[in-house]
Amino acid sequence: MTSTNADCPCGSARRYPDCCGRWHAWPAPDAEALMRSRYCAFVLRDAGYLRATWHPDTCPGDPLGEADGARPTWLGLQVKWHRGEGDGAEVEFVARYRVGGGRAVRLHERSRFVREDGRWFYVDGFMPRART
Repeated sequence: MTSTNADCPCGSARRYPDCCGRWHAWPAPDAEALMRSRYCAFVLRDAGYLRATWHPDTCPGDPLGEADGARPTWLGLQVKWHRGEGDGAEVEFVARYRVGGGRAVRLHERSRFVREDGRWFYVDGFMPRART
């Protein structure tokens, strides 16, 4: 668990309990808050939270993706933009991580979210095409 005095891993410059920590106990109010809290769940290796917020139609058996033994160290998150319309939303972000002593890797994703029965769920994501 992250210390109550620690900055939130999502990079918001707020303390974890005042930021994503509260969404780990209560439903996130929007897709961006859910995406940030899911990033924190990856940092904290909270597979239960990831399963609970991943749409059941697309949730994998190993939501942390560590079945192969790789345990990434998450280095930072940048939310590029988000938009929501009704019960659907998208969030584009860049997350950086490192596995073992390897080089840092950038995960650039545009994630899709859906709201069902008042709760937001991560559906899936894709790598955006490079802009020319």
